[in-house]
Amino acid sequence: MSLFTGWRAALRMARRDALRAKGRSALVVAMIALPVLGVTAADITTRSVASSESEQLTARMGAADALFTDPEIGPLEQMPDGNMYDAVGGTVPEGEIPPIDMRAALPEGARALTLQSVPASVTTKYGLTGTDITEFRVSDPMARGRVELVRGAFPHGTDEMVATEPFLTSSGLRIGSRTTVRSIGRTYTITGIVEDPSDLKAKQLYADPGAVIAPWRKAAERDPDVLPPNTGTPQWLVTGADGSGVDWDDVLAANRKGALVVSRQVVLDPPPDSAIPLARSYTPYTEGTSAEEGAAVVTVVAMAVLEIVLLAGPAFAVGARRSRRQLGLIGTCGGDRRHIRAVVLAGGLVLGAVGTVTGVAAGLLLTVVFRPMIEGWAGQRFGSLVLNPGELLAIALIGLVTGVLAALAPAIVASRQSVLESLTGRRGVRRSSRVLPTVGASLLALGAAVAVYGGTSGDTRLVAGGSVVAELGLLGCIPVIVGLLGRLGRGLPLSPRMALRDAARNRGRTAPAVAAVMAAVAGTVAVATYMASTMAESDYRYTPSLTEGTMVLSSSDERLTAQLPLARAAVEGNMAVTGRPAGFARAWAGSDCNIYYEDEPGGEPGCGSLTLVKPTGEGHTCPLRAKGAKELAARLSSEEHRTLMRSPACVDEYISTGAFPTDENNIVVGGPDLLRLYVKLDDPAAAAALEAGTPVLLNQAYAKNGEVTLKAVHAYNAKDTANRKLHPGPARKTTNRLKVYVADARYATTPGIRMIMPRKTAERIGLRTAEAGSVYAVPHRPSDAEEQRVSAAIEEAGGGIWLQTPSRPGDRDDIMLLVLTLFAGVVTLGAAAITTGLAKADAEADLTTLSAVGAPPRVRRALSGFQCMIVALTGVLLGTVAGLVPAVAVRLTDLGKAMEAMRANPMESAYTPIVLPWTAIGVLAVAVPLLAGLLAAVFTRSRLTLARRAG
Repeated sequence: MSLFTGWRAALRMARRDALRAKGRSALVVAMIALPVLGVTAADITTRSVASSESEQLTARMGAADALFTDPEIGPLEQMPDGNMYDAVGGTVPEGEIPPIDMRAALPEGARALTLQSVPASVTTKYGLTGTDITEFRVSDPMARGRVELVRGAFPHGTDEMVATEPFLTSSGLRIGSRTTVRSIGRTYTITGIVEDPSDLKAKQLYADPGAVIAPWRKAAERDPDVLPPNTGTPQWLVTGADGSGVDWDDVLAANRKGALVVSRQVVLDPPPDSAIPLARSYTPYTEGTSAEEGAAVVTVVAMAVLEIVLLAGPAFAVGARRSRRQLGLIGTCGGDRRHIRAVVLAGGLVLGAVGTVTGVAAGLLLTVVFRPMIEGWAGQRFGSLVLNPGELLAIALIGLVTGVLAALAPAIVASRQSVLESLTGRRGVRRSSRVLPTVGASLLALGAAVAVYGGTSGDTRLVAGGSVVAELGLLGCIPVIVGLLGRLGRGLPLSPRMALRDAARNRGRTAPAVAAVMAAVAGTVAVATYMASTMAESDYRYTPSLTEGTMVLSSSDERLTAQLPLARAAVEGNMAVTGRPAGFARAWAGSDCNIYYEDEPGGEPGCGSLTLVKPTGEGHTCPLRAKGAKELAARLSSEEHRTLMRSPACVDEYISTGAFPTDENNIVVGGPDLLRLYVKLDDPAAAAALEAGTPVLLNQAYAKNGEVTLKAVHAYNAKDTANRKLHPGPARKTTNRLKVYVADARYATTPGIRMIMPRKTAERIGLRTAEAGSVYAVPHRPSDAEEQRVSAAIEEAGGGIWLQTPSRPGDRDDIMLLVLTLFAGVVTLGAAAITTGLAKADAEADLTTLSAVGAPPRVRRALSGFQCMIVALTGVLLGTVAGLVPAVAVRLTDLGKAMEAMRANPMESAYTPIVLPWTAIGVLAVAVPLLAGLLAAVFTRSRLTLARRAG
């Protein structure tokens, strides 16, 4: 029989066997198809999101040929893409450069469309909100690609606008609603919904040119109380005459007149360097291919193949077990081991081909179906759905080869069985190999050492390679670990004891499933640990403007004090605040710098000043700012540097801002309620000190012998006629030493407050005071609707009062952690189900014996449940250990870079924590094994049909 004929028969038998065992075949196809589906969808999505150069130009300039701007540096030279430009001769002319006449810089016969934005306060369904209004004729065909209409109609006239979906969602408005620009009091009708394809999350309004900015400027000219619009840099979208485009000669001509040009024609077909004046002095930056990226891709592909082999391999073993009589008949008909291996391998080829085709097709289909959702997550539209045939073919081939590899081990095992064992259903006893565990333990130790060394040395390739070697070593140790499980069953009830001993005796089927779970969980734990660690680092670096659970209502103008009660009523009537607010005031010397900020003639200061003097020396001067800081930084560990950075002497070197209307001294006038509500200092001694007139100092670095030094310059502006009359003559300088209550060092990081001073003490030393606002306790961050209601109420009361609400450290990746946890959970359930099926196939005779001797029906269910749970739990625990190796190694790499940056700049944070994702680990280690065991018990039949045992 020729090779072709033999394989044709093997493929025919594999196809028939797959059709007979539809459930098992579907499981194998799913195990192969799911990773192929994910990789296919990721490939198509990545290629589609990464816009081509032409698509990027369309996002910037729509259907226009070029984008003209005025950088206000006079005649200039530029590179073809417009990213690099400089004034002619490399020197910008001195003095103010007037805006150029852009019409004169355009090519002859060209048509232009202007685009200019302005921030504004507009009315909403709930109140007021701030947004950007862009004057741009979005109805013009030249705007297509830059702005697209989603629903409704384009604006036609100066009393209409269109809005983006995020703006309407936030504001509660819809098509047909009316909104008013508060600065000019003009009302506009929203006629449609548009989107910026490059930024789907933008909250923006669009109006025709002349609808907002021009009326605003006229209103500012007529009324001095109306501030002029703070417009952005205008841009011109230009189309060449008769479709000729904008060529390089047109760009050079515009450069001579001071215009910067990004031309579609020039960017896509740039001129030679000899025709580019700036190229003579400009060295382009070229970035070579990264060997680290290549190593990462190879590592990911190798681990994905290993995962599929481990997942699908036990399923092929199930098929081989259940088909052993058929395979034995092949031996009786003259077939040898080659033919038996061919039949099992052909099953891998058939199911691998089906799984691959299914995965690629499903990946493409799901990407098309969920394209709007994916674009929403990415925040941009796909320019087009990009399919790379070469990459998709490579994915398919990897899936096909993986299916064959998954069947390789079961094929070898099946071919080694004797014909008699196959026909009778009996199996011989084989001793476990001692070589594999020894090699596995050695590889585990070697890989972990290489990964850690790569982390400390900053070589990510060693990290990736060492992590893979360590995981492969742990795979080699799994049979021994599974064998030890049997010893844990002593003293347990019947079902768990049998499950543990069955897993230990049949480690050939248990180990691959445990390895599959371990591989999936290891990847999840590695990524989740790294993400949790980087989020903790980001949270540490984030400087809050408020303490936790508070918001601040404030005014920096003493003339607006009378409006504070109305503002408080607006806050308390529209927001979920808890308890009574804590009022505060501000203190200053001389004329108020918030009002009289201009210098007097002759350069004399036009207002007073107040300085909280910081002593020098140990405990007062930050050593990271002092002489010898770099030498000190070189001796510090990351944790020692972190402790020093958070010390009172250093903390105000990088934390100096807050939500209170104070100067850089951060002195707030208040009482015990402010201390409790905002500072979170519930200390009777501190409260008593404030009541007695003693200030409470939160940063002990400013105190010496229990006292602080406060210097003031009482200068009065000539325009401050009332106070100048009371204090004629030159500015008066004073120095006061005040006894203070010094708070614990941890309160030095309180945002916005360095010292709380009683009002009577401030007035006693000659400072002027005025009520400035209130602090509120809030159970959660206010919603957009609540903030808009309060903004409208404050504006109605006269404005000039600000509400500072809690902010977040930044975007969180909790959704990604959830997706990773769900992926690992699904793989764990699948691998545990495969092993349970294999155990049922192997243990039919034992289960029949149990039923025959009178075991209750629930024993069979409980046994299946515990078998499934053991596989899931063992794999999760081993995967957690394996996943920590690359995560810790990569964080060590980050630590090395952070330490290097800190030693170059001692005030740079080197904090690089390693944080375990306990929630994800808890779900995988507890919830998933319990769910796996429960499902296995529920879906296992409790009764058997007794049959005569062979032999």
